[in-house]
Amino acid sequence: MFGFLKADPVKKLRRIYDQKSTDAMLAQRKGDIKSYSMLTAEAEGLWKEIETLEAAKKSSNDTTKNC
Repeated sequence: MFGFLKADPVKKLRRIYDQKSTDAMLAQRKGDIKSYSMLTAEAEGLWKEIETLEAAKKSSNDTTKNC
């Protein structure tokens, strides 16, 4: 009933992903390759989580439409 009040976890993860990607780009520009690779790895992990959540959301929407 009050689903509109719940925070969207995908939106939050996308915001964190965008920040990590930006930080990685800035680290690369500064020449800090170690930080760049660590931040990029974290961002890739977040992206996998985002894809998993979106797939779960899509499959749950598909099953509710079929009922």
